[in-house]
Amino acid sequence: MFQPVTNEELIEVANEFGTPLYVYHAEKIAEQYNKLKEAFKGHPTKFFYACKALTNINILKYMKSIGANLDCVSINEVKLGLKAGFEPKQILFTPNCVDLNEIIEAQKLGVNINIDNISILEQFGNKFGSGYPVCIRINPHIEAGGNYKISTGHIDSKFGISIHQMRHIERIVKTTKLHIHGLHMHTGSEIKDVDVFLRSLEVMFSAAVHFPELDFIDLGSGFKVPYKEEDKATDVATLGAKLTEAVKEFESEYNRQLEIWFEPGKYLVSDSGSFIVKANVIKQTTATVFVGVDSGFNHLIRPMFYDAYHRISNISNPQGSERIYTVVGNICETDTFAWDRVLNEVREGDFLVFHNAGAYGFEMSSNFNSRLKPAEVMIKDGKALLIRKRDEFEDLLRNQIEVL
Repeated sequence: MFQPVTNEELIEVANEFGTPLYVYHAEKIAEQYNKLKEAFKGHPTKFFYACKALTNINILKYMKSIGANLDCVSINEVKLGLKAGFEPKQILFTPNCVDLNEIIEAQKLGVNINIDNISILEQFGNKFGSGYPVCIRINPHIEAGGNYKISTGHIDSKFGISIHQMRHIERIVKTTKLHIHGLHMHTGSEIKDVDVFLRSLEVMFSAAVHFPELDFIDLGSGFKVPYKEEDKATDVATLGAKLTEAVKEFESEYNRQLEIWFEPGKYLVSDSGSFIVKANVIKQTTATVFVGVDSGFNHLIRPMFYDAYHRISNISNPQGSERIYTVVGNICETDTFAWDRVLNEVREGDFLVFHNAGAYGFEMSSNFNSRLKPAEVMIKDGKALLIRKRDEFEDLLRNQIEVL
């Protein structure tokens, strides 16, 4: 059974490796993966870790060790997956708005390819015909997700081929003799209503009848991760039961068994991650009390980017009196992590932890303001392992060419 990392352990890791610091708990990732396996055990189902959430090579290797496959959105993610030990058949490549050459490179590597626009579908078909099976990403025109910026299945989305363009897809497939072995859709992230997946599944069934040789239907992911204490996660057990029933009923009409694929990213790694920062200053103003920490949106952009909420704890003073603070960073921009947040009294030098920081934290970090990127640590079997060293000053100049 997974045992959460204690405050004392996090303080020990922060003292050893410094702050700011990303910490990931391996066994929590395994726990999340096992929840999905249990929920969908009633039907052949594969899970492809959406590695855009966190691509550290050690995370990829760990995902492979627990049985996950890999979902990639760039050719370099594909190459990282191969380097981590995944077989080509375990990798799904789902790019968007890329040049045909990137897809041809993926074809040469032998991975599963998911095509999401008419132009590339036709070009790929003309080049490879029936010689290389592909998946088609459908836009189901179902708006879902916690924030419009992470909703990908609505009518104005750049992702996927509209379900209303099925006639066009059929003409290309017939003309080029493309072998379509999968259909894919992804409506967005932070979906807590299982009926969204079931509505999407009905759309996929209506599309599937046009392709008699499908091996799988891919429903993307978007499982809700609880960030606030009152948040509810997607009920994957209920989803698994209802989806299994619906798929089996469709298979009896389709006369072919289909695998169901999912691409969980945030669901697997978010809750495994803690982001530890140090309180640099406590600044009283006429409006609020600021806690200024040794990080900013250069390390954790989610709150500024799409109003993401991260629970924050003062692990140095967990029994202190509760006070109201505004937590901000040290970047020369407005980089507010939290307004009017109730925290145990914060003192200069205290360690604060941002919870649910495993997904899209380090992955979206930058060197803005010429600040150094933080280190990453994995806790596995009770041991804290450094899996990325902190940037050094020389890293800021790497790849720059001095010509003056």
